[in-house]
Amino acid sequence: MMTFPSFFTLAADSPVGHVVNHPFTQTESGLWLWSAQTGNLILAGILTVLLLMWAAKHIGTGPESTGNDRFITTNPFAHMIEVICQGLREKIVRPLLHERTDGFMPFLWSIFFFILINNLLGMVPILDLLHVINGDWKASGRAPFGGTATQNLFVTAALALVAALVINIAGVRALGIGGYLKHLTAGTPWYLWPIMIPIEIMGTVIKPVALALRLFANMTAGHILVAVVFSFAGAGLSGKMNFLIGVPVSLISVVANIAIYFLEIFVAFLQAFVFTFLTTVFISQLSHHHDHEHDEGHGHEHAHA
Repeated sequence: MMTFPSFFTLAADSPVGHVVNHPFTQTESGLWLWSAQTGNLILAGILTVLLLMWAAKHIGTGPESTGNDRFITTNPFAHMIEVICQGLREKIVRPLLHERTDGFMPFLWSIFFFILINNLLGMVPILDLLHVINGDWKASGRAPFGGTATQNLFVTAALALVAALVINIAGVRALGIGGYLKHLTAGTPWYLWPIMIPIEIMGTVIKPVALALRLFANMTAGHILVAVVFSFAGAGLSGKMNFLIGVPVSLISVVANIAIYFLEIFVAFLQAFVFTFLTTVFISQLSHHHDHEHDEGHGHEHAHA
């Protein structure tokens, strides 16, 4: 008979081992030159470029001989990508960036699809497939591909750094150097500047840090949850518990993991969207004075008309 203490040891094996990065090539001093997540990161970059080039080819206007049909995207997958791109541009970005939308869309689309493909690629059991093909990799703990690159804090920090550079450069271009420095005062009287300027500088740093941590934490937590539930399924069939209890536990665990995988797909899209949306918001916030002046200029023109 199985006891309750033995039931609670089902998840005793650390699930972190299933989601951590694995080295592939190292120097003699132990410096990692290539890891599994490095391979996935490069693979995701290649897939992003190829996917968007393929989609652009199928979404582009066809020859005039086809009439009005040349404006219709006939491929269903390309049409889905077109809908996503159109929705991001018109429903999310344009209300925030207005006339500057088209200038930022190549960057925003690229970062959305790059993060999304990294998130989805991490759900493919590449490491397990490699271990099935070559058991030596499993024994050595080495792998050239596998894992989720966006659950690596260094990767999310690099993405956030790129976003921070774009955000602040856009702010300088919209406001000018003087306007950008004035923005750090938050429009307060000069005697409050010693308080406001450090706060604004901290905010400039904290925003990209929050982007990095949010993406890292969500992707890591989801994969650990999957690993934990699978550990229950494995324990149920490994003889660690009574057969009459182990089989139902394993079946329930497998069904639960299927549901979690659908949730992970949703989270993969959601986190790519959140990163892109917040980057857009931060660009808009930093240069909102420029947009305000532009709107006022239009208002005066309409009034004169």
